[in-house]
Amino acid sequence: MDRVFSNKRDIAVFVGPTLLLFVAIVLVPIFVSSYYSLLDWNGIGNGKFIGLDNYVEMFTDSRALNSMKNSLLFAAASVFFQLPVSLLLALILASSVKGEGFYRTVYFIPVLISTVVIAQLWSKIYNADYGLLNTLLKTVGLPDLASDWLGQRKTALVASFIPILWQYVGYHMLLMYAGAKSISSEIIEAAKIDGASTIRTAFSVIIPLMKPVLKVSLVFSVIGALKIFDLIYVLTGGGPFFVTEVPSTLMYTTIFDTFRYGYGSAISVFIILECLVFTIVINKLFKTE
Repeated sequence: MDRVFSNKRDIAVFVGPTLLLFVAIVLVPIFVSSYYSLLDWNGIGNGKFIGLDNYVEMFTDSRALNSMKNSLLFAAASVFFQLPVSLLLALILASSVKGEGFYRTVYFIPVLISTVVIAQLWSKIYNADYGLLNTLLKTVGLPDLASDWLGQRKTALVASFIPILWQYVGYHMLLMYAGAKSISSEIIEAAKIDGASTIRTAFSVIIPLMKPVLKVSLVFSVIGALKIFDLIYVLTGGGPFFVTEVPSTLMYTTIFDTFRYGYGSAISVFIILECLVFTIVINKLFKTE
């Protein structure tokens, strides 16, 4: 093994193409967007260099600030609602319940469905006229609770969060399930012999040993929430009155509707930096000796 890794030519042959591809589709676009973010440019002709004016506008624009707040709320919902549910399901399935394989597959099915399809499905559920949710409320004698869930400011944001939280519960559940299953049964048996209850074993033994997996799930969950686009765009388009808008949908409309490529690029750079900062913070919080 040491001889393989000491052969720098072989390493370059295998790593080189991947590195070039990474530079071409990741690093170069980031640097290009960073340059465009310093321009006042409509996508045609030469742009005018304006320095950090786009960033100043972004942090003083109420619409942009509202989109940032929404993305942070979505990240918080992912951390405090989605991940705990995923962890609970993972621990239950990892305890070798009957039908473990069946439930594992069922919970993971929504992850395999396109987010656009998920958005269309939930838009039908939320529909004010024939939606399943309103029909169910009327059937159980609660017609006063029926609402235009995606068309009203007070309900649109929460209604937009629920589908994506639901879709990826199975994804994080599978990661945590694999982490729980990798723990030696001898450790769990030792805890039980010492008199630890099932709940105490979960919190004192299983969950601490799942720390690396929990860190990965937390990073994926937060980053996914901060850069969410497709579901919000299909479900509400950022409406009504920008109440469900997030930075990625604002970036899209800024570039392709108002042709402000410089300002849109500044928003894209902000999203990248935001994801980077949160990743670093999470890694620091989960740092182990």
